[in-house]
Amino acid sequence: MTAPTERTRLKRLHEYGSHDKAVIHAILDAMPVAHVGYVMHGAPIVTPTLQWREGDRVYWHGSAASRMLEESEDMPVSLTVTLIDGLVLARSGFNHSINYRSAMLFGKAEKVTDAAVKTRHLETFMEQILPGRWPTLRPMSAKELKATTILTIPIDEASAKVTTGMPKDDEEDYAFPVWAGVVPVSFSIRAPESDPRNLPGLDIPTHAKGYRIG
Repeated sequence: MTAPTERTRLKRLHEYGSHDKAVIHAILDAMPVAHVGYVMHGAPIVTPTLQWREGDRVYWHGSAASRMLEESEDMPVSLTVTLIDGLVLARSGFNHSINYRSAMLFGKAEKVTDAAVKTRHLETFMEQILPGRWPTLRPMSAKELKATTILTIPIDEASAKVTTGMPKDDEEDYAFPVWAGVVPVSFSIRAPESDPRNLPGLDIPTHAKGYRIG
């Protein structure tokens, strides 16, 4: 469990909330896309990025040329991951909602600087998404590694919200003649498309066929 703080204490719809690390970890592991919030020169900035979890820490990366990433070391940030599982159609427009899983983390961004450690984290990131891909790739150059910034925060100050189930209408509205229910939402991973410049004889690898989100 993570200890609730003023920022992670769930004040609205708290019945859907959790500070259980297993719940938070599962959400982070299910969706690589995250939105990271920074405060730069007094202005809030939120950017989409790819994240991955290793134990009790979450990591994200970007270009070393990014002023935002370079200036965010030791600065407070927030990181949010969300998955939409369904559209909840109620009998009243006011009671429509969505079923979702979300995790929100707070922390001070720490930069990974050691080249060997950075390489190991990037390998872990690739292998979590596409198992078996990293050993097949052209080795990363020192220039490419230097041009990459990796930031991390511990999963210490965090909370999750998970909503499931059918719409919750006012009791008198259950007699109103309109369809209500849930429209499930999921990501669709389609068949891989081969680059026409692939060398002859290269088959589609298993990891390109089996990627899943959710």
